[in-house]
Amino acid sequence: MSEYKGRVDIREIMPHQDKYPTVKETFESLNIGEKMELLNDHDFKPIFTYKFPEDFPDQYEWNYLEQGPDVWRVEVIKV
Repeated sequence: MSEYKGRVDIREIMPHQDKYPTVKETFESLNIGEKMELLNDHDFKPIFTYKFPEDFPDQYEWNYLEQGPDVWRVEVIKV
């Protein structure tokens, strides 16, 4: 069984405008202490610099699992 309650491969989501709403919805479905995994083809820093701080202030922690160059993976923990 995976340690992640949710997994979002952003590379597979189309159209583009559905990408962040899918990530946001997955995060909202987590209980405190649960984790999700995100995959993408570029760095997640913009999401965790701009979007998450606005939508979920002080409600998450994130860590790189893999930092490119082809695949970027992070885990997000709801706190």
